Formats: sequence, structure tokens, C-alpha cells
Amino acid sequence: VQLQASGGGLVQAGASLRLSCAASGLTFSNYAMGWFRQAPSEEREFVAAISRSGSTTYYADSVKGRFTISRDNVKNTVYLQMNSLKPEDTAVYYCAASPYYSGSLYNRGRYDYWGQGTLVTVSS
Repeated sequence: VQLQASGGGLVQAGASLRLSCAASGLTFSNYAMGWFRQAPSEEREFVAAISRSGSTTYYADSVKGRFTISRDNVKNTVYLQMNSLKPEDTAVYYCAASPYYSGSLYNRGRYDYWGQGTLVTVSS
């Protein structure tokens, strides 16, 4: 199984970025997908998740209204559209795949597979 995250970069506060995560080696539509992030010296934290069909989404309070998670089950790809970026969004962003349906997708222990991460840096 491979999860390949991309799209990170250096942007100014208020800008937008779209992260992508291409999955291979698994039946993509059988997995809920999530995005987590980890800032230096911080724990990895939940950002957003999406159900297998894409019909249900979940967000951390810190990103609600600014970030949008979506998926394309034909392209085996999950996206994270990030708008109105803030310096506190600076982190390495990881995508992950979970065999669970819903409800506990905030918990990183519910994910079986992880991507390598992509760095997002937001300058003030």
C-alpha cells in the first residue's frame, strides 16, 4: 500500500493550497480517508476525514470553515483544500487510510496506512 501526499509549499498568510494524496495497492473505496498534521515538537493531530463514499466529512474545530476534504474514488485520490491559511497551520500534513466506517476517525489509532507527509509552511 502506498499513499503519496503532495501539494505542500511555502505560502503567505491568507493564501490557499490544495493537498493531494494518491493511493495505490488498496481498494480505495473500502477506506475512509483522513488528514493529520504535525508541527515541530507537537503531537500529530487530526485535521479532517471523509467517509468511504465521500458523503460524510469531519473537521477539527481549528480548520472548520477554512479547509475542505474531498475524494475521487475513480482516481483513488483524496484532497484537502486549504483556504485562509494561518501561520499556525504550518506543519507536515499526512494522509491516512482507515478501514472504519465513521465516528472514530478523529483517532489516529484507527488508521492502518499512512503517507510520507508534505510540508506546509505559512509565513505571516
